[in-house]
Amino acid sequence: MSMPATAPSAPPAPATAGAPSARTLAALALDLLAEAQSLQDAALQALARRCAVDGVVDAAHADAWQPACYELAWSAAELLAARTGLDGDGPDAAADGLDGALALLFAADALGSVLRRLDGVGLDLGFDRARWLALAGGAGLQQLRQAVVGSSSVQALGRAVAGGGEVAEVGAVPLDADVAMAQASFRRFAAEQVAPWAERIHREDLTVPEALLQPLREMGVFGLSIPEAHGGSAPEGSGNAPMMVAVTEALSEASLAAAGSLITRPEILSRALLAGGTPAQQAHWLPRIARGEPLCAIAITEPDAGSDVAALALRAQRVPGGWRLIGAKTWCTLAGKAGLLMVVARTGDAAAGHRGLSILLVEKSAFEGHAFELTQPDGGRLSGRAIPTLGYRGMHSFDLAFDGFFVPDAALLGGEAGLGRGFYFTMAGMVGGRLQTAARACGVMRAALRAAVRYSAERRVFGAALADMPLTQAKTARLAAQVAACRRLTYAVARRLEAGGAPMEASLVKLLACRTAETVTREAMQLHGGMGYAEEMAVSRWFVDARVLSIFEGAEETLALKVVARSLLDDALKAG
Repeated sequence: MSMPATAPSAPPAPATAGAPSARTLAALALDLLAEAQSLQDAALQALARRCAVDGVVDAAHADAWQPACYELAWSAAELLAARTGLDGDGPDAAADGLDGALALLFAADALGSVLRRLDGVGLDLGFDRARWLALAGGAGLQQLRQAVVGSSSVQALGRAVAGGGEVAEVGAVPLDADVAMAQASFRRFAAEQVAPWAERIHREDLTVPEALLQPLREMGVFGLSIPEAHGGSAPEGSGNAPMMVAVTEALSEASLAAAGSLITRPEILSRALLAGGTPAQQAHWLPRIARGEPLCAIAITEPDAGSDVAALALRAQRVPGGWRLIGAKTWCTLAGKAGLLMVVARTGDAAAGHRGLSILLVEKSAFEGHAFELTQPDGGRLSGRAIPTLGYRGMHSFDLAFDGFFVPDAALLGGEAGLGRGFYFTMAGMVGGRLQTAARACGVMRAALRAAVRYSAERRVFGAALADMPLTQAKTARLAAQVAACRRLTYAVARRLEAGGAPMEASLVKLLACRTAETVTREAMQLHGGMGYAEEMAVSRWFVDARVLSIFEGAEETLALKVVARSLLDDALKAG
């Protein structure tokens, strides 16, 4: 059963008699987006031919075209978000009212951005630009821009978003009743329990306290993607993606580091266990992860490898009864507090690349501080040191050093059948992790937009409320349009994942939402003026926290080039 989303207020009426209706403009925008998609497809096919060797995309050839690949990945994200905002993810999901007007603004801006990207790519590839010129200079795009992006229209939309000093609900999506109920419950918890802790955790660089962790355990937050048969709350055969997105977004509104990001690690590890774990490993670990006892951390990144998973070098050396880990990991979030580490290690020859990787489930004691050291009776050691960071404090990301640290045979994910399969199990986990990261970005954006609207209504400058300034209204409209587009796309991709598709789109929405969160929090901070730079204002914390979103769970450049663009080029070769 679906529960209707909060009804948005109506957008401003057209300023002139005879102006095209919202439905007419939406149909026009969809036609223009379809033509832009056709140009995008042509660019992808032209690029795929240059990157292909014997009918498949060659990594070295694709790397030679990195700027074009990067631009086409971004234009794919913008096109998908614009289409989703206008026609939804089903016959009853199209945006209407205020959200419909915001979707039109986002689509008009996205078309301009996509055309700029395609212009540069087309010049590099040397294909006929006649169709590009026809679209960019055509009457249809001019009509859309005339109706949607003129100053008076955008200002009126900004006033509709911020009416009465309280931001309207933007990016509303239809939710099943249980998801809507959970979203409301976690929003209350975030406002009443997380928010009072958030500033202190950030400013004093504290570890997330049990005062937050224990109630979250009781609310089942760590088992959202784990099947009910294994102690979680996901229905059998479901990844529970819409629920995970709704809960993550709600918690992230109060604090990214103190609450919203707690779900990421169990999300990744539980999906990896479900993809490759033995029945005994699933039975042993999944109920414990679902209870949040132990907390878990993901150890993938290495100092000399970054996002290049195939270059990972931490060795798992086989010894009687198990393995000895030798090497280093970095940016391992929550590694001190965690009692279980998912360690991606090299069990095969370095020449095997990603095919020589396996996953080992490493148990350890939990530590509260910023450093720890474990010494085993036989001399094996594991030490960790928290990395001082600009933001995202509360969970702490650690450098880890493994010095002959022993783990038993039972720790190898998938048993002997899992040898060399670690990369694939990790990628299975990362699909959920990237979608969850997009949801985190949406929560941060939503909070920043609300704060900016409230502050603008209260702040007076040059004898008037900041909210009454035309530029403030225009900024508010565009921020709301971006937030709405990212929210609608994130929930749409969650529904598509539930239906068994869209793994690449999880990377695509992560790409878009995380960069957009930087823009939205930056502009929200700017609207606060000097106070926005003060640590006492939550918007300053959201700004520095948002900056990490484009870096972790797949750095923006790696995600665009190695995941999104590679998938687009593969599809272009198959189609053409």
